Amino acid sequence: MRDRVRDPGQPVYVISVAASIVRVHPRTLRIYEDEGLLCPARTPTNIRLYSERDLRRVLWIRHLTQHLGVNLAGVRVLFELEEKLGTPILEALYSEPTEDEDDETPPARAVAGRASRRQEMEPS
Repeated sequence: MRDRVRDPGQPVYVISVAASIVRVHPRTLRIYEDEGLLCPARTPTNIRLYSERDLRRVLWIRHLTQHLGVNLAGVRVLFELEEKLGTPILEALYSEPTEDEDDETPPARAVAGRASRRQEMEPS
């Protein structure tokens, strides 16, 4: 099997697969889009396609809301601030790991691990 290097910005996952990878309901992804936190690509037939960068963003949203108590409006402000400053402030907000296995690694690395495990399980 040859090594494939993926562009993390390449939209490749339909909503059901994306939701499965980050372990949320597809409706959650739609809500995040409605709130302006995600902007998945669309096919000509209007099907949402998510990139690995989008999935990392979902994991950050979940971490900020579930473990740090930030509401969705606050998450939006943090994302906007990080974008304006050009500084990875979200990495600084990531503190100590919790007992939950999925939260032992920062969201930026967690999605890569889940996507690669999923790819290993798919037939060639």
